[in-house]
Amino acid sequence: MVDAGTPPAVTRKKPSLTPKAIVHQNYGDKACYKVEEVQNCTDNGCLGLGILNKAPCLYRCTLNLPEITVVSDVFRKKKEAEQSASQMAIDKLGIHQKEYNPTVKEAWEDLSCHLAFLFSNEFLSSPQPLSGHFRAALRRANHLNGFVPISVIAVYGFKINNICKCIDPASEGNTELLMPLILRAAKHTDSLLVSDGELSLRRKSSYPPEVLSLLKQESQISQAFSIEVICIPSSLNETVESLWLNITPTSYYLDVIAHELGVAEASNVLISRSIGKTNADMRIYSSNQHRIDDMSQLEKGPLNAWASYLANQNIYGDAILASLGYPWMSSSLNHESVSLQSYYRMIMSKTPSGVYKVSRIPGLPAKLPSAFTTKSNWRGCLPRDALCTFCRYNHLSEPVFCTQNNSSDSLHDLPEALRTTDKDPQQSTKVYGCVVKIYTKTQELILQCSPPEHHRKQADALQRSALKVLHWLNLFFENPDMSLEDLNLLGKRFNLYATHHFLKEFAFCRHVQDFSRNMAVTVMDYEPSLFNVEGASIGITPPSGSLASIRYIISLVSQDDCTKQFIESCEEFEFEFGNDAVIPQVEAAIAQMSVGQSACFLSELLQLEHILAAAKDPVAAQNLLSSCTCKLEYTVSLMQITEPLEDRMEKALFTPPLSKQRVEFAVQYIKESSAALLIDFGCGSGSLLDSLLSCPTSLEKIIGVDISRKALARAAKLIHSKLNKLMESKVATCKIESAELYDGSITKFDSRLCGCDIATCLEVIEHMEEEDAWIFGDLALSSFFPKILIVSTPNYEYNMILQRSTPSSQDEDLDEKNQSSSCKFRNHDHKFEWTRQQFQHWACELASRHNYDVKFSGVGGSGDVEPGFASQIAIFRRLEDTIRMTIEGSRPCIPIWEWTRGANVQHKETP
Repeated sequence: MVDAGTPPAVTRKKPSLTPKAIVHQNYGDKACYKVEEVQNCTDNGCLGLGILNKAPCLYRCTLNLPEITVVSDVFRKKKEAEQSASQMAIDKLGIHQKEYNPTVKEAWEDLSCHLAFLFSNEFLSSPQPLSGHFRAALRRANHLNGFVPISVIAVYGFKINNICKCIDPASEGNTELLMPLILRAAKHTDSLLVSDGELSLRRKSSYPPEVLSLLKQESQISQAFSIEVICIPSSLNETVESLWLNITPTSYYLDVIAHELGVAEASNVLISRSIGKTNADMRIYSSNQHRIDDMSQLEKGPLNAWASYLANQNIYGDAILASLGYPWMSSSLNHESVSLQSYYRMIMSKTPSGVYKVSRIPGLPAKLPSAFTTKSNWRGCLPRDALCTFCRYNHLSEPVFCTQNNSSDSLHDLPEALRTTDKDPQQSTKVYGCVVKIYTKTQELILQCSPPEHHRKQADALQRSALKVLHWLNLFFENPDMSLEDLNLLGKRFNLYATHHFLKEFAFCRHVQDFSRNMAVTVMDYEPSLFNVEGASIGITPPSGSLASIRYIISLVSQDDCTKQFIESCEEFEFEFGNDAVIPQVEAAIAQMSVGQSACFLSELLQLEHILAAAKDPVAAQNLLSSCTCKLEYTVSLMQITEPLEDRMEKALFTPPLSKQRVEFAVQYIKESSAALLIDFGCGSGSLLDSLLSCPTSLEKIIGVDISRKALARAAKLIHSKLNKLMESKVATCKIESAELYDGSITKFDSRLCGCDIATCLEVIEHMEEEDAWIFGDLALSSFFPKILIVSTPNYEYNMILQRSTPSSQDEDLDEKNQSSSCKFRNHDHKFEWTRQQFQHWACELASRHNYDVKFSGVGGSGDVEPGFASQIAIFRRLEDTIRMTIEGSRPCIPIWEWTRGANVQHKETP
């Protein structure tokens, strides 16, 4: 509450801290969160059967702090449980956000006092990571006994960091700046002794015998162990290798690492910030040969590009990546081996596409999908989680998601389908938007994404905004040399802008850019005919939006002697077909297969780190790659297809399926029209064109237009195969002389599409924005001017019946299940769905403008019974006195495929 006389507050750059952030501010790594899954089963409603349905998972969080332990309530999300536990701890302890604002002189005094406390008997026995190093230092031999490296104090001394940033704000999180401050304060602390090299500290007086006795007992119950670590050479031309460290109960692990780095002892070892998603002990260790006061002035040696990239800070010379450290509430040394495979997965996780790919391992063919359709169709980590993981690996603050709830009465420019038209005026349709902001660790804004789109579900708004940011970041990582101006020019496509802090945070990307480009080979172009598909076809091919389940084996193959090295395999790998969720070669192969068929093909290499992160034996794979030219061999089998929800809804209620009824309706009109030339606007995979070839018609030429190259590739294969079979048949039932497929938008004029006898546009306009549906209608009737135009689109009023007939999925979002105010659209890609009144208004308005007559019909259900047909159809007929002039010249559509009777197929451009 602000007093009346207080001036308005200045807008803060930093967002308010979450409960978890406040706990971290006060306790740092001392706060230990443990999240457990709570099974939540519900009665299925069948009395006496005792059968339980598995409900969505719930989570409970236990937070351990030095003073207390608290347990949260149960929540649907892990992060909500963590925040709840944090808030409970704050309330119980009465924590307030106190600002520490000493003068510089007071900060120096506090620093000296705290250093003295660190070497006290009290601190030595405290169960925290830094005290673990102090106890280990007392086991060091000879003249090193009791000396604690200043680098250790700088990295693990949480309170030291807070004090030092009051002396020099630039020192926050910067070991190179912290160490001189600690050394200077230590020299003015009477109880401390500085080593000859001025790289470590110890207390002048000895610890009491009883303390040393306890340390001796501690070392006696400890056991020796070996741990795998990664050696990262400073030269990009040298190979990253694994090695083993042997740690004994009487040794200090930093001395062992120092030996491997070729330096005298632990004080010559510099320690990076923690690396990775959850492991605070994963760090990079490098050597330091200089006195602390000289570190900023003297040449440090060659920059280690890969180590710097991984740690997001400058690291010089050869380095070691290891997972070692003293935990909270324990005196033992935590250790975990780091394999080459783990190293390459960490490298991958520095990019958004890599984060997603790692979440799908085994899943080398995986690719960050182009769109978030539905949660039930998504595989791998969700976009929001992927963005959070990316931020952690790049040492950024957690992304901030600002969801906005708007109502239709305040959004007059919403699409018509999202407006409330038939409800109480006091009610309004809720729609959601989401703004994403990413900050540095010091709360400097680096980017903000503000999509203008609104969604019917809050979860969709959040996930789709996160995915936009991920795709923009991917484009940056493909070309990190872009200027800030170019970045923001690119960002306009994503409704995103970056600040000057962005390039500073990702400066290390440029160090490894050239090397990564050398290791990544451009993916080869591929023709559909290159895939050798084996096995009998049962005719079930994956439609766009379906879930495809495949089995695959991937191997490295030498081009010289056909030596083969196994990389990875997967018995069941699911992905959403048609959503760029796998690499192009795999999707192109699957597009030509039906369930039960297999294909084997070769492809150029992916990025080196992607291959080695997936390889069961990275060393063998690396040896083969370095010795000869290799390609990747894929053996892929299509195991199962789960149709999109729209198809399942229609099949549950209609026989034959609604999609087939629409095609049959159009075919019947075409047969009765005596048309010679047909154009199918939005032909997709060619289902209508294929059906026309199966029955006698007067058609002599058919043309298909679509914006999907993948769909056109499938249409080309389907129609070409059917036409060739018809030509081989002794019974001449087909009059088709030529067929053509074009890649292009049906909202742009192309003179080759003018003046046909009949045109169709089946279930297409709802995939456009509403304004584009009007543009297409005007263009079709004024410029393309077919004699007959058949347009179909879903009847939104029928959705209630369709969705009642389809059981809800367990994977469905809870907010989706509870969405009772209005029916869902039938397909995630539908931009709108019209009621009968809305569709008839559109069609009648267009017919009136362009001298056409229009009649209405439909399929599925009955036009005489509410709520009408499931799929509504408009049939436009050009009035006889209408005269049109064909305009030549404009030809934006790209010819993809053509067929002429008596000639072979000609590929104008490969889909």
